[in-house]
Order: sequence, then structure tokens, then C-alpha cells
Amino acid sequence: MNDTAIANRIDFLLLFDVKDGNPNGDPDFDNSPRFDPETFQGLVSDVCLKRKIRDWVFAAKSHNGSIEPGYDVFVLQGHSLESRQKMPYDNLAELNGKAKANKTDRTDVEKARGWMCEHFFDVRAFGAVMSTTDFNCGQVRGPVQITFARSFHRVLSTEHGITRVAYTTEKKTAETSAQTEMGRKHTVAYGLYAAHGFVTPAFAGGNNGTGFSAEDLEVLKRALVNMFDLDHSAARGLMRTRHVFAFEHASALGEAPCGKLFDLVQVALKEGVESPRSFDDYVVSPLADIKAACPKGVTVTDWAA
Repeated sequence: MNDTAIANRIDFLLLFDVKDGNPNGDPDFDNSPRFDPETFQGLVSDVCLKRKIRDWVFAAKSHNGSIEPGYDVFVLQGHSLESRQKMPYDNLAELNGKAKANKTDRTDVEKARGWMCEHFFDVRAFGAVMSTTDFNCGQVRGPVQITFARSFHRVLSTEHGITRVAYTTEKKTAETSAQTEMGRKHTVAYGLYAAHGFVTPAFAGGNNGTGFSAEDLEVLKRALVNMFDLDHSAARGLMRTRHVFAFEHASALGEAPCGKLFDLVQVALKEGVESPRSFDDYVVSPLADIKAACPKGVTVTDWAA
């Protein structure tokens, strides 16, 4: 793993779509697709997107049952956070027996924090709150942040009745003469979504930085482009990353406001289209036009190209 932290600010715009699927179910609404109740635009949470990134990185860096050093995942299905926070106290001799929750010595917390940043990709990237158990590893503010994704146009969530010929329990089988059991599924016919991301060097380097490196950035790029290919299911429908427009600045602080850069990417429906049903119904600003309009000191690339 490269120990050189990133030095330049990056702002990126992720465009992805869904067809005949549920990109992110809302548990408060029977797991139907998330949406803005005022505009009916579809929503996908930042937590959902980071889950897909974590899963892809863990799969990509796992070899024959072992994880590549530095690329383990802190928030991993089947593992409690406490079991992960316990690891530095088990692996560093100078921390053995020193876990005392909020009373843990500050120097020991810093050692545990450093170990977690070194070994867990998602801690280096997204940060983490790791002070909530006896095994206090402090708190980390990550250099990579991602917003909620929002669809460009309103989406219609459809509820489908489905059936199966097998019952869940023996009791239900014995109590009814019906031949099928009913269920429900929610889908969006089509939606093109945009999420905004930010890579801030100030939280990567220095004494309090996570150490997020150029090598880590390459892994993040690949994850953003390929993460939906590791998450196929009938419920998800067809999801795909279409573009990741990344604006890299010549400095750590940046040469232009991110909003000004994001505005250079224009997405519109083709003439005559009222209800989009595919990516071909949209027109997206060509990369060449975006490059030509970039301020001095900012370069743009499409990580998905």
C-alpha cells in the first residue's frame, strides 16, 4: 500500500441509472424506492452507495480467503463494530489490556486510531466513529464524502403482486387449501440519478489525516465504475454507472467552487421525450465541451470512459 497521501482536491459527479428495479428501498415505506415527496424525484442514500463501494473493494482485494493488507473493511456484514475495534488492542502489544472505553489514555487511542486507518480502506476513505465501545479507537473524519443521489426527473414507483407455490411454514401449509402465497415487489421503470462526491486532501495527510493515498484513489475509481456489477439481483433490476466526471484541482484547496464545476455538466431530455425510459432518452454534455469550459488549474476526466 502506498503511504503517500493524496495532495490535490477532487470533486466528482457520479451518474448512474436503474431500469425495472428498486435502487434503494425505504424501510419506513414498505421498502419501496426512496423519493422526494414534493417533487417525486428518486433518491438513493449515501449509505447505500458507500455500502456498494465497500463490498466491491472487499471482493476485489480478497484472494483465496485472505484480504490484501490495508484493504480490510470496517463496516462489514456479519461483523460487529466492536469486534473490528478490538483488533488493534489484540494486535499491538503496547495496547494489550488497555481498553477502558472513554477512560482509555489519549495516546493509546491515537495508536489504535492509526492502526485502524492503516488496515481498513473504508476508515481511510470515509472516516468512522470508533469510540462507542470499550475498545476506543477515536473518531476519524474521512477525505472522501458522497451525497445522496437524486434522479433528474420524477420516478414512478410501481407495486407488483407476486406469487409463489411454496409456503413459508408447515403450519400455513396445513391450514389452507390455496395453491399459492402472495407477495409484493416495488420497481422504478427508469431513473437517471446523480450523486456528488468530494476528495479533500486536508483529511488525508498530516498528523490527523487518514493516509488516503493515490493507490486508494485508484481503487475508489474502479469501485465507482464497477460497484453495481457486484450487486445484481432481481430486486435491483438493471443498474449501471454511466459517467463519473472527476474535476481534479492543481492544489489542495482548489481553484474553483465545486458548484461551478458541477454546473458544467448539463443533462437534459432529448427533444420530444416526456417520460424517459432509457439512457438514450438523455443528452449529457460531451467531455470535450466540459474540458473547454474548465477554469484554469482544473482538469476533468471521465473515470467511467
